Amino acid sequence: MARLSVNVDHVATVRQARLATEPDPVSAAAQAELAGADGITVHLREDRRHIQDRDLIILRKTVKTRLNLEMAATKEMLQIALELKPDMVTLVPEKRQELTTEGGLDVKGLSEPLKKFVSHLMGAGIPVNLFIDPAPEAVKASHRIGSDGVEIHTGKYADAVSAADRERELKRVYDSVLLSKRLGLKTHAGHGLDYRNIREVAAMRDIDEFAIGYSIIARSIYTGIAEAVREMKRIVIEGRQGGF
Repeated sequence: MARLSVNVDHVATVRQARLATEPDPVSAAAQAELAGADGITVHLREDRRHIQDRDLIILRKTVKTRLNLEMAATKEMLQIALELKPDMVTLVPEKRQELTTEGGLDVKGLSEPLKKFVSHLMGAGIPVNLFIDPAPEAVKASHRIGSDGVEIHTGKYADAVSAADRERELKRVYDSVLLSKRLGLKTHAGHGLDYRNIREVAAMRDIDEFAIGYSIIARSIYTGIAEAVREMKRIVIEGRQGGF
């Protein structure tokens, strides 16, 4: 069965809009787990626009499933990860001006520094995923530098307007997933997935885990966190039952 890791960043986004104490991403994470989430994902950004260091410390103590820390490959973040010891780190590219992560890591172009960074984390017993575009060269480069796995960026599939573009991007995701599994990498997928487009990706049996945040948090405004997570988990399971 495919796992669902729920990203609670945007609970913190609402809180930081008023620099208040609520809503609390730690409480949201607990509710998500009670509703069936298999993990919790947070992105600690350099500019601390949503998740704060305090959130991360409390989540490390309270998450009962698996805590996935998304972060840039910087000295500051390496030190935080080595001290915190999350269950997994996902390395992502990061720009101060972007609203959300715009694409995958240039693993091939940054292979040497990334290889050293990954080795530091893995040497401390922390599994590492690389957030990559759905491209064979990115998958192969991730395997060469020794990462445990990859998270395939599904953003272009999610944003596709025409049916032809959608099918093309879906095939890119599928081909990358197959290659990743063939190389023995743990295979995750995420970015832009929502209640309308998840089924076609969930049908890919070789995907081990989905990381979904924004659409769940947006839905929870109407339904509550628990119901939003249960609904997404149900769709993922149904998609997998009819998968390939």
